[in-house]
Amino acid sequence: MPNTQSSFASIGDAELCSEAFAKQQDEKDELSKLRKEFLIPTKGDLRNKKFGFQQKIAQDESSSAAEDDHEESIYFCGNSLGLQPRRTKEYVNRYLDTWASKGVFGHFTDYEGGLPPWLHIDEAIKQQTAKIMGALPCEVVIMETLTANLHLLMSSFYRPTKDRWKIIIEGKAFPSDHYAALSQIAHHNLDPSALITIDPPSASAPYLSNEHILSVISQHAATTALVLLPGIQFYSGQFFDIELITRHCQSLGITVGWDLAHAVGNVPVKLHDWNVDFAAWCNYKYMNGGPGVIGGAFVHERHCTVEEAPSSDAPQQDNNTKLIYRPRLSGWWGSDKSSRFRMDNTFVPIPGASGFQLSNPSALDMTSVMASLDVFSLTTMDALRQRSLCLTGYLEARLFRYEGGEPPYSIITPANPAERGAQLSVLLKPGLLDNVLDYLEEKGVVVDERKPDVLRVAPAPLYNSFHDVHRFIVVFHEACRRAMAAPMENAKHSEGVPDAIAAT
Repeated sequence: MPNTQSSFASIGDAELCSEAFAKQQDEKDELSKLRKEFLIPTKGDLRNKKFGFQQKIAQDESSSAAEDDHEESIYFCGNSLGLQPRRTKEYVNRYLDTWASKGVFGHFTDYEGGLPPWLHIDEAIKQQTAKIMGALPCEVVIMETLTANLHLLMSSFYRPTKDRWKIIIEGKAFPSDHYAALSQIAHHNLDPSALITIDPPSASAPYLSNEHILSVISQHAATTALVLLPGIQFYSGQFFDIELITRHCQSLGITVGWDLAHAVGNVPVKLHDWNVDFAAWCNYKYMNGGPGVIGGAFVHERHCTVEEAPSSDAPQQDNNTKLIYRPRLSGWWGSDKSSRFRMDNTFVPIPGASGFQLSNPSALDMTSVMASLDVFSLTTMDALRQRSLCLTGYLEARLFRYEGGEPPYSIITPANPAERGAQLSVLLKPGLLDNVLDYLEEKGVVVDERKPDVLRVAPAPLYNSFHDVHRFIVVFHEACRRAMAAPMENAKHSEGVPDAIAAT
């Protein structure tokens, strides 16, 4: 793994901070070509209050238009919602045409030039999903949404006993993960104290070392049934050591699951090789599937077997069918395809993660995810990771080169490139966030904030560029300088200092 810190640290300020340097990096990076696969909103698009993409400004309205309306925006918010691939509209139109012209036959018939039949569309995207997740195709399934999948998986993997009943989560995990874990505990009529959180040793820093994480897990190991952690922490951007933590948990007899919302499509993972029990993710952040689109789940193959019971003592299903498989909340789309439409009320789960499905998935959602997966198929996660390390390293180096003294911010994401993905979380000095955000928005910059003082800046390697980073830094540093001056001016006016004196 390249040391991106040292590679940029050796470059002088004048060269590193020049627009020419950024453009040069893009020109020699062959993955820069992937940017053309996406629709990048213009600054005018973001400012325009009317519906539509790339609005054309009429000549007679040119006087009211900003000079930079036709410039591409600086979109560093793929950690919240990815941009739309160009092929998404084409794929969705194929879906709509099939529905319009074929009706219900679209479920079963493979039409020339069309998409896979809706009945099999989940199978059609398994191969590429498996590559991104480092899994076997049978171990992944596109279904439901993130928190729904966490609930479905916990209903199967969280099996509290009188000896082991606790769930361990990260203290600053996304609220939905907290809610899900607490509601699972309540579902089993257990006290909320069954939820154990891993909190940072220092209240002033969000960093969680491997040693600290493992020590908390070890402390509660004898009474813990499940550990549920994020692959990448949404607030700080810290990338946890999934392999190490999984191995530690399992050595103590603890089941471990992962929320990969901020990791999928961002960093390479090897869920099968790392022996992860289960994982869930969304497909609308780095996966660019669209807002609220269908999510995904992973279940290791060792948990997915479906076998005939060896004796009459085995669990008995309806109609006297005796099968052994992992208990789960079941639905008809998780039942074997050959018997799915018999309507005989005998649940025979599909071996693999597909056996955890409930209802038939939205074909529209699956089509949108397929469009993005086809963009991912143009490269590999390892290649994207190398590009991401360089982009994020360049962003970090530029953030450190602040003109005018000490920067009014710090980076709370780990400095070690191996412990972060595409996101850098920038902690501003108190009181600056709103003013900084207002200026960024005015200049067509899209980032994500977490109150009270954090900007989450995420250059996505599929479509962001070094030139994007350069343009962002120019605007962001100006925003910081203006925000730093604004409280001073406000204070002077609040004290009744005349404008002429204040201006001096």
